[in-house]
Amino acid sequence: MAVALVVVAAGVSLGLWAASGGDGGSTASEAGSSRGATAAAPPDRAPGTSPTPGPTRSYALSETPRTIPAVRDHEPARGPGWRPEKGNRVVVDDPALADEGRLVAGELGMAYAGEKSDRRAGDLRLALNAGEGANPESYVMTVRGGRVEIAGPSDAGVFYGTRTLKQETHDGGTAPEGVVKDEPAKAQRGFMLDIARKHFTAGWIEDRIRELGDLKFNQLGLHFSDDQGFRIESSSHPEIVSRQHLTKAQVRKIIDLARSRHITIVPEIDSPGHLGAVLDAHPDLQLRTAQGSAVQGAIDISKAESAQIVDDLLDEYADLFPGGPWHLGGDEYQALTRSNPEASFPQLAAAAREKYGSGATVADLTTGWLNDRADTVRRHQRVPRAWNDGFFRGTSVQAAKDIQVAYWTGKEIGARPPLEYLQAGRKVINYNDEFLYYVLGEPQTFVYPTGERIYQQWTPRVLRGTEAVPARYDGQILGGSFAVWCDLANSQTEDQVAAGIRMPLRATVQKLWDPDKPELSWAEFRALADRLG
Repeated sequence: MAVALVVVAAGVSLGLWAASGGDGGSTASEAGSSRGATAAAPPDRAPGTSPTPGPTRSYALSETPRTIPAVRDHEPARGPGWRPEKGNRVVVDDPALADEGRLVAGELGMAYAGEKSDRRAGDLRLALNAGEGANPESYVMTVRGGRVEIAGPSDAGVFYGTRTLKQETHDGGTAPEGVVKDEPAKAQRGFMLDIARKHFTAGWIEDRIRELGDLKFNQLGLHFSDDQGFRIESSSHPEIVSRQHLTKAQVRKIIDLARSRHITIVPEIDSPGHLGAVLDAHPDLQLRTAQGSAVQGAIDISKAESAQIVDDLLDEYADLFPGGPWHLGGDEYQALTRSNPEASFPQLAAAAREKYGSGATVADLTTGWLNDRADTVRRHQRVPRAWNDGFFRGTSVQAAKDIQVAYWTGKEIGARPPLEYLQAGRKVINYNDEFLYYVLGEPQTFVYPTGERIYQQWTPRVLRGTEAVPARYDGQILGGSFAVWCDLANSQTEDQVAAGIRMPLRATVQKLWDPDKPELSWAEFRALADRLG
């Protein structure tokens, strides 16, 4: 694992450990790691030299820092620890870390001094130290000799180290002496927000990004198109945009803030269902039954114009949103809820046969639609994902292998258990609606999830219900996402949503960072969250 150092001022006695006369105490090599690591912090003096004579202090062995998510390994040591002091420096060893350095300097009330090779008392040093095969989000934080050094193989890892330090020193706290070695278990740690059914202000979204960044989340999903609204300014189809919406200037500001916190925005334009706001402006594209009845939110995928308008939007917003993942939706296409889709929608059946052969079905045509939209976003170097009920059993047309499964429910018609996707070799992101769905107004059978239940019962392998899939599939589960859905949009205000998701977000990221049983009890975890703010 790459090593990152952060240096802190010497002689800071904070009264957190009892002091007494003695020989200056032991080094970290005298004590094992709190989580089983064997590497010891290097000594502070060269071999063969004698300690400087004079009175010294003896410190108790440091304790593991308390953070959310919890650090995965801490090698304790004896010493006073470190706390930020006004006028002390934040320095970097690489210009690529300038943004991280400026951010943490402002947060801790320190001076950002840029690239420096000299070492001063009180320094916080950020460093890149590429390690072959190291997790790019890993970091090592060393607190020793009155200085701190945070190093990692990438700027993301170093950033997460600064989040740990920020929590350790919150409200006058002290970073304990020793070495933290930390990395996430899951590469995708997300929060999804339904801004289509409910308009959220740009300022509220920005506040959530700051919160997510401090908690080491790295994805923010924006579901901005649905039956109730289309909530981002559009140049290709301005006629579809709702009165309350985000301008592109506001979105760019959100993207810039997210980038500074190493958060990727995952956009979602759901199709071929959930397109009501688009269809309000284009009623000629709405799916209709053989009897002429309109089907809510469903676009007629037998029409070339339907594909054109959705691709126009995908192309437009791919230029707005940077990053890799792209959510295509694919769920709850109402044509497939009928007992005989081919009889109910003869135009879809005819299009399926024309495109895929005499035995093709409406489910085949719908799968082809998903594949075509995946082709569109791939042209922008995006990785497609779709809801699990957008994949169908028994079709002659198969969803492309690289479309990742956003697994949220086992309640759909013809429900397929998670193992079917995993055994087929698909990559899966966990959106388990039993634990991770915060649905405003609690419609149908939904209840507001609690942090306690997530903390005590959920792990990334619990994809459906409460049962975990076998551990051998863990590598195919890329991570998870807590989701806010606004089915009954006026049930809660923005402030109530922020308060309601506060502990569930913290519990979710704890289990994505480290799925093992937490060391803290729920009561201790909640008290820690309250202390950290």
